[in-house]
Amino acid sequence: MDALSKVADQFGVTWPNLIAQVVLFAIVYLVLKRFAFKPVIAMLEERRRRIEEGQINAENIKKQLADAQAKYEEILAKANADAQRLLEEVRASGDRLADQKRQEAITAAEQITLKAQEAMALERDHLMAQMKRELGRLVVDTTTRVTGKILTPEDQQRISEETARQIAA
Repeated sequence: MDALSKVADQFGVTWPNLIAQVVLFAIVYLVLKRFAFKPVIAMLEERRRRIEEGQINAENIKKQLADAQAKYEEILAKANADAQRLLEEVRASGDRLADQKRQEAITAAEQITLKAQEAMALERDHLMAQMKRELGRLVVDTTTRVTGKILTPEDQQRISEETARQIAA
C-alpha cells in the first residue's frame, strides 16, 4: 500500500479528487445515456426503418412495372397472333372467292389489324400513364416518409413530373 501511495503522490493523484471525478463522470454518463444517446439512437433506428420501407416500396414498384410490361407484351403477342390468324383466314377464303371479294376481305382484315394496333397503343398508353401516376405518388409518399417533412403540392408535382420523365426515358 505504501508503494501505491508513493506512485499516486508522484503523479499528483489525490484520492478524494479522483473518487469525486469518477462519481461525476458516472453521473454525466448516465444523464447523457438517458437524455441524449437513447433519443439519438431511436431516431437513427426510425430513419433506418423508413429507408428499408422505401426500398421495399421501390422493389414493389419495379415488380409492378415488370408485371405491367409483361401484360403489355402478352396483349401485343395475342393481338399479333389474332391479326395473323385473321389474315391467314382471309387469304384462305380469298382464294376461293372472286377478286372483288378477296379485296374486300383483305381490306377488312387490315382494318381489324389497325384497330387492334390502335387499341393496343391506347391500352399501353393508358397503362403507362397509370403506372407513372402510381409511381409518382409512391415516390412522393416515400420521399415524404424518408425526409420526414410534409411536401407542398408544388414539391409533389415537381417530383411526380421528374419521375414521369425518368420513366419515359
